[in-house]
Amino acid sequence: MFEQHLHKLTTQHLSRRLRTLHSATGPEVELEGRHVLLMASNDYLGLATHPDVVQAAIQATQQYGAGAGAARLISGTFPPHQELELALAEFKTTSAALTFGSGYLANLGTIPALIGRGGLILADRLCHASLLDGSKLSGADLRVYRHSDVGHLQTLLARRGRGRRTLIITDGLFSMDGDLAPLPDIVDLAQRYETDLYVDDAHGTGVMGATGRGTIEHFGLESRISFHMGTLGKALGSSGAYVVGPSTLIEYLMNTCRSFIFTTAPPPASAAAAAAALRVLQREPDRRTRLWANRERLASGLKNLGFRLTASVSPIIPILVGDAEKAVTFAEQLFAEGVYAPAIRPPTVPESTSRVRVTITSEHTLLHIEQALRAFERAGKTARLL
Repeated sequence: MFEQHLHKLTTQHLSRRLRTLHSATGPEVELEGRHVLLMASNDYLGLATHPDVVQAAIQATQQYGAGAGAARLISGTFPPHQELELALAEFKTTSAALTFGSGYLANLGTIPALIGRGGLILADRLCHASLLDGSKLSGADLRVYRHSDVGHLQTLLARRGRGRRTLIITDGLFSMDGDLAPLPDIVDLAQRYETDLYVDDAHGTGVMGATGRGTIEHFGLESRISFHMGTLGKALGSSGAYVVGPSTLIEYLMNTCRSFIFTTAPPPASAAAAAAALRVLQREPDRRTRLWANRERLASGLKNLGFRLTASVSPIIPILVGDAEKAVTFAEQLFAEGVYAPAIRPPTVPESTSRVRVTITSEHTLLHIEQALRAFERAGKTARLL
């Protein structure tokens, strides 16, 4: 059975494999014995290797050990977890925060805690898999609205039964297209129809907004969206996730969220690293300045070469290819040219929308970008995309 399924994936050019990284993540890495430019990392601000972040992890490991030992409600909570939650709440201008081992765990547990059987979930078609899986686990009826289509969302809201508990779910910044959800319009609908809104701001945190507080800050909606989630393993360079909001919500989640209650706590080191990253983010705003300058250089360069890009407004810059086989060929040619940016294929993206997902960071230099653009041009011609 397994062999047949794997063979089918291979013939459809949808099989995947792990590639071994022999260096820390960064603009330049050692990947499978080759020195290449990495243009696939979500470490947008280069904080995973920042000396202060690394040192915070080392100190926490030396003081508290490599693992947490048990769930926080079982064997106790470590100061780094508490300090991180206080720092997140302050950074996000909310009352409290709760941290999780990953964004997947946060969504898998929080959504069923917010809504259950008899309820209705309305989710964007391109929501992250963890949002959809959390929705299915909740037992609520799930309806999907067309990507960023506020009119379709309103139609679904108008059709629901009067007084039926409803939760709207969306990414703030979509990870495979790099575009933003129309949050102002969604918030208006949520308030008009008296529904709750759950925003996953995994890719927006640290990147979007005047101070990097995320997509909600970007749109000026912090007073209108009372809670949301995000991750610590992207712009904050560590691992894990959080939900921020009113203290009553956080206390409720602590007592009802199964993916918090029934899993071992994240290592103290990852919490300490994330807290240190928050401090660096606020202390070194020039990182975000460099990130956005690099983003504009790369996006305009790719567009000028003639590549078809998504409607991205972020450091995620996907090159649309369409056919899965052609996307794989393009990615392989890029790797041969010294650039690693993987082919993204179904089921991660819809059928016939395979792409090479390119990301840029604050730590890429002008020389890196020029080198990458030359590689993209050569690989694009070889793969017959240009």
